[in-house]
Amino acid sequence: MSTPSPVAETEVLIVGAGPAGASAAALLASYGISCVVINKYPGVANTPRAHITNQRAMEVLRDLGLEEKATAASTPQRLMGEHVYATSLSGREFGRLRTWYTHPHFQAEHDLASPCSLCDLPQDQLEPILINAAASRGASVRFNTELVDFTQDADGVTALVADRVTGARYGIRSKYMIGADGGNSLVMEKLGLPLVGAMGGGGSVNIVFEADLTRLVEHRPGDMYWFLQSGAGHDGLGIGVLRMVRPWNRWIGVWGYDEAAGTPELTDEDAVAIAHRLIGDDTIPVKVESVSIWSINHVYATDNMAGRVFCAGDAVHRHPPMNGLGSNTSIQDSYNLCWKLALVLRGQASPALLETYREERVPVAEQIVKRAGASNALIPALFQALDLPAAPDEHSMARAVAALEAPTAEGTERRRAFEKAMHATLIGFNAHGVETNQRYSSRAVLDDGVAEPPASRDEELYYYASTHPGRHIPHVWLTKDQHRVPLFDLCGKGVFTLLIGPRGEAWREAAAKASADLGIPLQVHSIGLGCDYEDSYGDYTALPAITESTALLIRPDHTIAAHPADPETLTATLTALLHPTA
Repeated sequence: MSTPSPVAETEVLIVGAGPAGASAAALLASYGISCVVINKYPGVANTPRAHITNQRAMEVLRDLGLEEKATAASTPQRLMGEHVYATSLSGREFGRLRTWYTHPHFQAEHDLASPCSLCDLPQDQLEPILINAAASRGASVRFNTELVDFTQDADGVTALVADRVTGARYGIRSKYMIGADGGNSLVMEKLGLPLVGAMGGGGSVNIVFEADLTRLVEHRPGDMYWFLQSGAGHDGLGIGVLRMVRPWNRWIGVWGYDEAAGTPELTDEDAVAIAHRLIGDDTIPVKVESVSIWSINHVYATDNMAGRVFCAGDAVHRHPPMNGLGSNTSIQDSYNLCWKLALVLRGQASPALLETYREERVPVAEQIVKRAGASNALIPALFQALDLPAAPDEHSMARAVAALEAPTAEGTERRRAFEKAMHATLIGFNAHGVETNQRYSSRAVLDDGVAEPPASRDEELYYYASTHPGRHIPHVWLTKDQHRVPLFDLCGKGVFTLLIGPRGEAWREAAAKASADLGIPLQVHSIGLGCDYEDSYGDYTALPAITESTALLIRPDHTIAAHPADPETLTATLTALLHPTA
């Protein structure tokens, strides 16, 4: 690769400004790391695309100080939950699901898992929040700039980029590079990293439009409405979807096409007709914003790094939109990686720490792709329950609806089967454990050899509060000066934290020594009666393995790193984490 002069220099080059790239830029800039973000497009996402922002992703935004901005730009959880199954928005209802943890039982589970709430934050609202934060904190953001090629050596990465406005080419030299360049990642291709799965599993059309549908939905508020219609859905499967973008006047209509027949070319008139069919009322004014084509993928990388180059986001995991895991996992990829990069670049940790990004995030990518695929595979059962063909026409659809409503023994069986199939799809929205229960097993976690008590319920479905090394720190409320404070807020901000109890003064002294010896900041908080934070509800000491003399060492990403055995071993424990051996 021939790199023209001049060559710009930075510590980290980030390719792509989607959820993974933008969050990486915001995090690194917040940690004081020099970074450049390049994006081949003129700006951030111009369509809503991803939208579900789960609790773990909101926690990253909270740690960045962006939660309030994100909440203000989002639709709250209470307006997301009613998922209606019907013939159209104004047509016959077959049933409803209370999704996104809005059922009272699941709402309690949701509230016990995090200080943050799930919300609906469209990608075209999320990305500006992250990119503006990155730029205001020192990141250099360059739009209309495309990666052409790159090479790496023992000391860094040299990238050749092109200005898509002027055509000029120039080089960027960085210590490390993050490839967050989406589902057609050039970085992944150049690295030759292996992918498992299949691309292009069904053709869909997204129609973004404006229409005031208040009278049809405000009494049953939800973020998605599902319609059994002929010719709709992936490969004519028969499911059409209206997705709320902004209550209740901006929407996405999701329609399908047969990929074997080629990519459709839809006019605005075609798009309006599809929107009206989903709505079931062609008298409602519709203004089309955009039409885009996409397909379902089931792909994950079995490796996400090579040398000084890392890949994150859709570059390493691509899957159906069920469960809303895409942008959330992308943000958490960056959250896992960026604190490690910061420590290594400051000389506070060895490069071996970066290899734990592979060890920790590759299994997550595999899990979420398989979960989303399994959830997507539940949809055909709705049609089997109605005795419909794979691609029903209007006659067979009408016959199935009539049979579903028939006051006969056969009608009873149809209704039971359909209700069972409909409720089985709930896991496509309420897989709380997949969102919250990632457990890392790597050299950046020191297991104390004590077996973790098994979860009493399915960990894909239900949040499991654990203090075992490798787990996310549990959510409990503490108090300080009579005000509630979540345990989450005691940790993060790019530094390690030591949590101690009322009998932990020796730990505080050991932390000061470890911090001085290793040259890293280490914040210490005591919890209990008369401590820095009061355990007023008793929830902290009720957590597994917590006593008044227990110490928990928490990583900057709120993962429990270790249970140090005693104050004398704290420096050795931190050393093992910062300088992992093979």
